[in-house]
Amino acid sequence: MARQKKNGTYLNVCIETPIYEKLEALCKDAGQTKTVAVERALTAYLDDYAEKQRKLKELH
Repeated sequence: MARQKKNGTYLNVCIETPIYEKLEALCKDAGQTKTVAVERALTAYLDDYAEKQRKLKELH
């Protein structure tokens, strides 16, 4: 049975080879896809950024 298609948007990026190799190693070690790893990393980064922006606004 085929896997259900993900409701998402494609993102094509060119990253430095050493970063890609780290991503590949992480995925192999964690047993997850590169898509899942990148989604989790972006979510963590964006959430952290939003929290920092919220705190800065509180100071002003």
